[in-house]
Amino acid sequence: MISFRAIALLRARISRLLSLTTRAHYFDEARHGLKCPSYPRLHKGILSWNDHATIRRDEVKAVVTQIEEVDGPNDEGAMFTCLSKLCDNSLQPHANEQAATKARHKIELETEERKLPNSSMAKPVSIEVWNPNGKYRVVSTKPMPGARWINLLIEQDFRVEICTQRKTILSVEDILALIGDKCDGVIGQLTEEWGETLFSALSRAGGKAFSNMAVGYNNVDVSAANKYGVAVGNTPGVLTETTAELAAALSLAAARRVVEADEFMRAGLYDGWLPHLFVGNLLKGQTVGVIGAGRIGSAYARMMVEGFKMNLIYYDLYQATRLEKFVTAYSEFLKANGEQPVIWKRASTMDEVLREADVISLHPVLDKTTYHLVNKQTLSMMKKEAILINCSRGPVIDEAALVEHLKANPMFRVGLDVFEDEPRMKPGLADMKNAIVVPHIASASKWTREGMATLAALNVLGKIKGYPVWHDPNKVEPFINEKARPPSACPSIVNAKALSLPVSKL
Repeated sequence: MISFRAIALLRARISRLLSLTTRAHYFDEARHGLKCPSYPRLHKGILSWNDHATIRRDEVKAVVTQIEEVDGPNDEGAMFTCLSKLCDNSLQPHANEQAATKARHKIELETEERKLPNSSMAKPVSIEVWNPNGKYRVVSTKPMPGARWINLLIEQDFRVEICTQRKTILSVEDILALIGDKCDGVIGQLTEEWGETLFSALSRAGGKAFSNMAVGYNNVDVSAANKYGVAVGNTPGVLTETTAELAAALSLAAARRVVEADEFMRAGLYDGWLPHLFVGNLLKGQTVGVIGAGRIGSAYARMMVEGFKMNLIYYDLYQATRLEKFVTAYSEFLKANGEQPVIWKRASTMDEVLREADVISLHPVLDKTTYHLVNKQTLSMMKKEAILINCSRGPVIDEAALVEHLKANPMFRVGLDVFEDEPRMKPGLADMKNAIVVPHIASASKWTREGMATLAALNVLGKIKGYPVWHDPNKVEPFINEKARPPSACPSIVNAKALSLPVSKL
């Protein structure tokens, strides 16, 4: 485990090279008692920003070496945990929320460590226990935002165990230790590989339900879950606007070169206004292209059309009728007010979008047909100054080909929230000034993440209690309305049909 001393050392020396030193990231400064470092100025005698960046990168490597000398080699996820302490932890369950939960239910909060049975090699897994005498046992493999999800489980006589292990990704052995000999359900994360081993263990422990705290479930072998009769839940219906907002934010940041300008200012290089300083692209009147006009793709398209008066071209296997009606109505509004109307077009092929659009946002599902959808060939079809945004799934882009394209086309820009080999980036991507990269935070708004936690908990609760499956998983407002008791139903079970689960008629 990396010590607090090591964290302080890293905090004092790390630079913008790891994209973590903006002042906005240090909301929890008082909690940790560490000063927020200003962005370092150029080293004495160094006039080139590239030379300066090389020096800073070497310094960061030296700091990591010091940490390893003090604390030993870092296990999987330890460095991320260290860096996470430097970032905003405002979405973690707050102490006052936990205190309120404890007071409300008059329960004891326990801390335990658990090892895999009959395994002296397994490392202890740290957990927090809520309502230790509860009738049903549910495990959450990560602390989740908010306290409502805990309250809802406790009210139905659930013992809630939350893994507090400081690892980004839990191993199969870690999760087996959490499941133990008796477990009714598990709330997991998309960073975990749920397959035959885990579902068989959960079934042997009497488990009936597993839910991802995510809308996607590429990490889940649903056929294995079916084999062992385990319901698999996910959390759709609360990510649409939040994810679309981040895609729009990346589009604007790329068009106006916001990140480059921010780094420039923090480096102390600004000497005054200049006519050619960080000139970007005006979005008004340009064409936004959407590949995959489902809920998120359509929400993004509406934001870009209405917010920036952009024209629209989209490609989808199905006609986006509501989106088309929206753009048509908005165009009529502009025309009635003496402004240039916007136009829309449904492309017959994806290539048509790539050739015509100035800003392209990817929103497809990930399957064999969309793997490396964007590759060397398709990148060559795009405009030299195009902007590419991906908040869907990392493997839809051939990341190595993207790096080469960014090198060859410095005015081409990209904004990425997901990566092909997450959490790693392909070599060279982090060095690209024309790339904006953020750590899979498209759903990271307080309302959305708390809603996801609530839906995941209710999926597990509902299956264990024998509730039917909700009739429309995309209409989950009744479940996330904090002023009302949620319906007696499972919000979203992806293998409901395979398990012949009843459907709610509410």
